[in-house]
Amino acid sequence: MSKRGKKFRAAIDGLDLQEKFAVEEAVAKSLAASFAKFDETVDLALCLGVDPKYSDQMVRGAISLPHGLGKTVRVAVFCKGEKQAEAKAAGADIVGAEDLVAEIKAGNLNFDSAIATPDCMALVGQVGRVLGPRGLMPNAKTGTVTFDVAKAVQEVKAGRVEFKVDKAGVLHSPLGKVSFGAEKIMDNLKTVLGEVNRLRPSAAKGTYMRAMSVSTTMGPGFKVDPQIIRKFIEG
Repeated sequence: MSKRGKKFRAAIDGLDLQEKFAVEEAVAKSLAASFAKFDETVDLALCLGVDPKYSDQMVRGAISLPHGLGKTVRVAVFCKGEKQAEAKAAGADIVGAEDLVAEIKAGNLNFDSAIATPDCMALVGQVGRVLGPRGLMPNAKTGTVTFDVAKAVQEVKAGRVEFKVDKAGVLHSPLGKVSFGAEKIMDNLKTVLGEVNRLRPSAAKGTYMRAMSVSTTMGPGFKVDPQIIRKFIEG
């Protein structure tokens, strides 16, 4: 068992981390427990009542957050012809086709998100084994395979998050920075939860959102009472 640091122990002193809170309380306590010198990211962990080994129970999507993520996102776009000028004008950091694939094969991955036009997906497939494990593979379901590259670039730059339930049925998503304050984090959280709820698979039975916690990069997680999640989404 790893040893907890002094600052972490101080942050949880007097707290019962098994206690479940209202959404507002969990967010407030998470922000208050932040102790790192840098501006920590606030993260959501959501346990869903799905079995991802079945394709009809996979939950995957993307959504633009109303207040963004508070960080600079470097975007690469795989495209050709006039689409390259369109992507650059929209703010893409790296644009290319065969030359971009060659850069990636050489080990140069100087970007945080990737977008591709459909006609370039065969090229992207050549570096799929590099991009896939890093979560950088463009995907039509998340809106990153499209001919409307300008819109896609702008959405990613503005704070678009992608999420995908893992093998254990847990979905993770960033919600912004501690410096945002509770109100903006709450707005972003409601947006993410609303989209996840909208994407509920018809094959999912029973309680859909079973457990939830909010934490910062270095801080402890604060659990949310699952019975009030739906009220929060609809409120």
